[in-house]
Amino acid sequence: MLFRPYRAYYLFGRKIPFTPGLIPANQERLAKRISDTIMGSLLTPEELQNLARRLLQTERVQGVILWLLQLALEQVKSDTEQKTAKIMAGILRDLLGQAFPRILKILARREDFLEAQINQIFDQVLLEFQLTETQATQLSDWLLQVVLSPDVLRQALIDFLTDRNIQVIDEWFREKTSGTYWVVVNLFNLRNPLTRLRTFCLDEKEEANARIADFIQSLGVRSRIKEWLQNLSLQNLPVSTVRQLRKTLRDSIRQYIQNQGADLLQGLSASLDWENIAKLILSRLRSSAVVSTSLELVSIELALILERYLERDLEKIVALAIPILNIDQVIINRVKATSPADLELAIQGIVKSELQAIVNLGGILGLIVGLIQTIILFFQQ
Repeated sequence: MLFRPYRAYYLFGRKIPFTPGLIPANQERLAKRISDTIMGSLLTPEELQNLARRLLQTERVQGVILWLLQLALEQVKSDTEQKTAKIMAGILRDLLGQAFPRILKILARREDFLEAQINQIFDQVLLEFQLTETQATQLSDWLLQVVLSPDVLRQALIDFLTDRNIQVIDEWFREKTSGTYWVVVNLFNLRNPLTRLRTFCLDEKEEANARIADFIQSLGVRSRIKEWLQNLSLQNLPVSTVRQLRKTLRDSIRQYIQNQGADLLQGLSASLDWENIAKLILSRLRSSAVVSTSLELVSIELALILERYLERDLEKIVALAIPILNIDQVIINRVKATSPADLELAIQGIVKSELQAIVNLGGILGLIVGLIQTIILFFQQ
């Protein structure tokens, strides 16, 4: 009568009493009682926290993280369609072309931005930099051939010897000289020689260039420039000048980055083939032994971080997880969805010996009561 019949039977449109059995007839209420019992006594929030602690032990979490990292690495190695490369290319493009310029622009506003790095470069590179003999020779040749060539000097001389400048030079010498030089300047003056020199440079270009070249060679300008370049070094400057130069360099770099650094990085990002760069990086990662050996260390560090987080917020996490999991409703739905036959088998499997003992006890009690009644009736007759 506890379990059977499994369904209700009707006679002349009226339900026959005790159909279905007690448990099938009250299966919904039974499901609610089972859910309340489990959630109230067995799966309490404290017990769920203890269960979560046992499940999330550092060793288990570290093993899971290591497995996920190894799985991700294997996925990267077996990626034949280069999906990972495309994703990484997008990340790198956004990082260097969008996010990093904004961050750099904000950081450049600080007075100490890149101060230590620029000072180190200045002290170790620029301060100790000095041209070798070969470099000084090449640079001096370039200066005399391009910057200070005879034709350039001739043209500069023509541009300088204007009528106004010639007049100013002549008047200045007349006023500032004395003695023999005053006699020479006032008798022969400088206006006519300078004018003839300008005319010579204008009319006789080739001849003027040849004379200037001979003049440069006669004076040994090439060797002098070479020697000057070899001796050129910031270490020869006064300490105060070097410090001011370093500060000026640092301020110039900071100002340039603040004003034009974002545009520079964005232009650089647009010109780079990020997908190809991502493929090269992934190819290196696939064959890198360091990546494989560092996975375990990374998993341990992540597990420790997660452990510290759980120690602080595990109670809150469990409190938020219980309504999301909705365990009580899951229990109710599972019990309600179980057929009476399966429910009978489940209950019989759990309390089979106890129910059989009740049946046996009932039979023994019935036998004893029947014998007693029989004996009483026998003596009454």
